[in-house]
Amino acid sequence: MMRRESLPIASIYVPVKRRAELNPATVDELAESMLQAGQQTPILVRRDGDRFILVEGLHRLEACRKLGEATIFCYLVDARKH
Repeated sequence: MMRRESLPIASIYVPVKRRAELNPATVDELAESMLQAGQQTPILVRRDGDRFILVEGLHRLEACRKLGEATIFCYLVDARKH
């Protein structure tokens, strides 16, 4: 079973291909929701040496970043490299 962890946002790398999928309106909506209810769904990351690579949850990550959060809830998964 996966365990929810809290990681520093600064330690999470977003691949360039993922960044192209970013929708600012979605980030704004999620940020507003997080202000009211907190982060409901953790993002997915995989370990790559000393950093973590985003697997799923770009808009949630960016919403937390926009809100000035230093950490984000995530699940550490084993995933193949893109």
